[in-house]
Amino acid sequence: MKGIKKSLTEEYLYLDFSHQIEGCIFPLHTSVTLFLLSYCDCKIFKVYLVLTRESTDVSLLKNVLSQDVKVQIISKQELPPIVQNCCLPAVVERPDNFCRAGLAVVLRHIIQKSYEADPSKKEVLELLGFKKTCLKACAEVSQWTRLCELTIPLAIENFLKESSDRRPSIPAEILQLEKKLSEPVRVHNDDKLRRQKLKQQKAARVGPSGVKEKTKSKAQRQETSDELDPSSKSLELKVAFSKLTVQEEPAATPREPAHIRKAKASDLPPLEHVFAEGLYFTLTDIVLLPCVHHFLLIICKKLSEKLIEFPLLASWYQRIQEVPRVKTAASQCGIQFCHLPELLTTSNEQHPNVNEAPGAEEQNDPSFIGGPRPTMTKLMEKGIEVMFSPHPCPTWTIDWSSLPAAVSPKEGKMSSDRALRKQQQLNNLVYVVTNQAKPGDRIVDFCSGGGHLGIMLAHMLPLCQVTLIENKELSLIRAKKRSDELGLSNIWFIQANMEYFTGMFNIGVALHACGVATDMVIEHCIQTRAAFVTCPCCYGFIQNTSKFNFPKSEQFKKTLSYKEHMILCRFADQTAVQLPPQRRLVGKQCMCLVDLDRARAAEERGYSVQVISMEPESCSPKNNMIVGVPI
Repeated sequence: MKGIKKSLTEEYLYLDFSHQIEGCIFPLHTSVTLFLLSYCDCKIFKVYLVLTRESTDVSLLKNVLSQDVKVQIISKQELPPIVQNCCLPAVVERPDNFCRAGLAVVLRHIIQKSYEADPSKKEVLELLGFKKTCLKACAEVSQWTRLCELTIPLAIENFLKESSDRRPSIPAEILQLEKKLSEPVRVHNDDKLRRQKLKQQKAARVGPSGVKEKTKSKAQRQETSDELDPSSKSLELKVAFSKLTVQEEPAATPREPAHIRKAKASDLPPLEHVFAEGLYFTLTDIVLLPCVHHFLLIICKKLSEKLIEFPLLASWYQRIQEVPRVKTAASQCGIQFCHLPELLTTSNEQHPNVNEAPGAEEQNDPSFIGGPRPTMTKLMEKGIEVMFSPHPCPTWTIDWSSLPAAVSPKEGKMSSDRALRKQQQLNNLVYVVTNQAKPGDRIVDFCSGGGHLGIMLAHMLPLCQVTLIENKELSLIRAKKRSDELGLSNIWFIQANMEYFTGMFNIGVALHACGVATDMVIEHCIQTRAAFVTCPCCYGFIQNTSKFNFPKSEQFKKTLSYKEHMILCRFADQTAVQLPPQRRLVGKQCMCLVDLDRARAAEERGYSVQVISMEPESCSPKNNMIVGVPI
């Protein structure tokens, strides 16, 4: 077939399989992945269902999956070693040293591979949304990714289990999704579309005689509008379905009248959801479809009176069936759409029990007023002062001249000045790690980026296994290319959110992990009782998350509020070389105090921790190292 590439490497896709009930394959992550494969008509992957327990009955699968969906059944023990260290779903290329893990990463990869195999499938690539960023942010940072990738599938699984023996309670996450669908849509050409909607609304208020219909109700006005323009019930639907059918933006409309063109932005009508993220059908809809489908099945069977509470979700469910190929793909995965009764009314009430992320209220406070000095004084009064541990060997350096070219940062795309500073940073971290590591140790380079640190450690410690974990695909591919040039055999590459790495390890490292990523690395190491060597970055991005709150240590919590701690974080970022020396000094002090809180929190959990300033200090404006060893 024209446009199809023949040379794509076969890849191996591993999915959890525990059981299936009434057409629903558990866990739901597996249902979602199989649905996407069917929607994309993707044959590139060899698909393996991995039994979570040996007693699993696989014979019933034949009643769920069509013969077009080819899968093989294996046990956990048969997984490649790299995959045994990750949460499923996971995709592996041969040789088995490059793995992609976690639902969002795997789904995005399937989409990209499907498009590469057949570039005529532009509608497949469109699933990644505007700027191709749909579900790209990791779940720890993005509340929306977390809701779609983790909390909704898990909540629905629990809901389905509850419904088998008792009347289940509605998951808060579904209430949250219904609320999200009621919020105005934000799109890149927002203003232009809202002006078109205003024009459409004004036209709908004028009857065939040209007289304005001020006395008619909203429903009556909508009905009149449909009669005048039966091809489209709303601008949102027209825009959404034009994208699905012709793969182009709607045809240019004539210049709007002056009263429309000059209307204030605040007077323009909001855009309403057609699909989960707004006007366009995206990967988010693919993820939500199996979840919402099985939720609505139970609602219709056991809690039909509750359906009226989900008018927007019901509308979304019916609309998604109109998308080309969705019904076919769904039937191949055992999803038979149910018919929903007409809803007599809709509810605009805010749903209870819909909680935002911890600290959301405080995060939305107005800009902080005042500098960090009152906060620092408050800490000093409690005996908490800026304090660095001595550098273990400030003059030590790697013999860069004796190393293969591919090991050096100078091989990357950076200026010579920046490459020198990167070398100096690596001197500090490599010294600490090589003095801690023992033969046979497993070392994990979290947020590895282009792999400067991980590749150096793998080269210098050939008897250790080094794993690079990074969410950005291109960075990891560059790192693998450099590793292949060096012929390293003791290195793994995993594209995933670090939460999806479940393997045991001895030392965790991270060079300039941004914001809370440093705290995630330290937490991951503490959970595994591994040593850690981290160099934090982007203190201004620190904020409360679903995992932990700031300040972290009991000592700091007794002294500072969340807002006061955020003042320290904000000023900790003011260490750039172009700033006045006094301001940089205050920034460095704030940076140390934020890291001291991190160190104290780890000490409270059985670690010996040092905060060290890297040498030379000019190697980076963010030149702190936090080194922790379990006691």
